[in-house]
Amino acid sequence: MHNFKELIVWQKARKLVKEIYLIVNSLPDEEKFGINSQIKRASVSIPANIAEGAGRNTDNDFGRFLDIANGSSFELETLLILAVDLNYLSEIKFNLVLKDIEEIQKMIYSLRNKMKKS
Repeated sequence: MHNFKELIVWQKARKLVKEIYLIVNSLPDEEKFGINSQIKRASVSIPANIAEGAGRNTDNDFGRFLDIANGSSFELETLLILAVDLNYLSEIKFNLVLKDIEEIQKMIYSLRNKMKKS
């Protein structure tokens, strides 16, 4: 079992959620139950799955939840691209948050590979 609060990737994912919620507040109200909600859920899924996996008994279980967290990060990235396509989100805001998403994706990938080797 791992202490998820000590994992830098979890800490960064937690900060990402706050960034995402601030961005979503600027999106149109008519999308409140559409893309806005989906973006929020995808962002929350990243640190939540890292934490849940860290609480599992085996590294294989943890790895599976890291895979889910990584999938959620790509879902989030796609939803933000769609928000740009729909002119709900500026390219500037997107590019700022994209750097954080990509960093988290790399960290999850590295942690997953490290676990596979041990």
